[in-house]
Amino acid sequence: MNIKIIVRGKAKGTVLYTRHPVNFLGGIDKKTGQVRDRNHDLFGKSIRDKILVFPNGVGSSVGAYTIYSLKYNKSAPLAMVCLKADITTASGCAISNIPLVVAEKKEYESLKDCQEITVDAIEGKIL
Repeated sequence: MNIKIIVRGKAKGTVLYTRHPVNFLGGIDKKTGQVRDRNHDLFGKSIRDKILVFPNGVGSSVGAYTIYSLKYNKSAPLAMVCLKADITTASGCAISNIPLVVAEKKEYESLKDCQEITVDAIEGKIL
């Protein structure tokens, strides 16, 4: 897969896939990693130890600190794959050392929920 590296690193895990943007500040419980936004298709699921595949982040720039809190609380995703790297997600992943890549639409849509993948944000590959 052709991807753009935003935050370097490598992670292997299970995909948690959504076609809907994620609001880290209001939509994710920073202690548990559980999606608490009742209107989101991932409601009730946890992003903890998953490869979070989503189009982009939305909401306040303070969401970057929520990503950091998720990492601090051991409730963060192992890596993130998105269609557009918004500044909140990029800065949150950078300060938390969470690999972040941008995939092209065709590649993004080829990923499936519960699929095991490796995000290699050093070599620029999703395997």
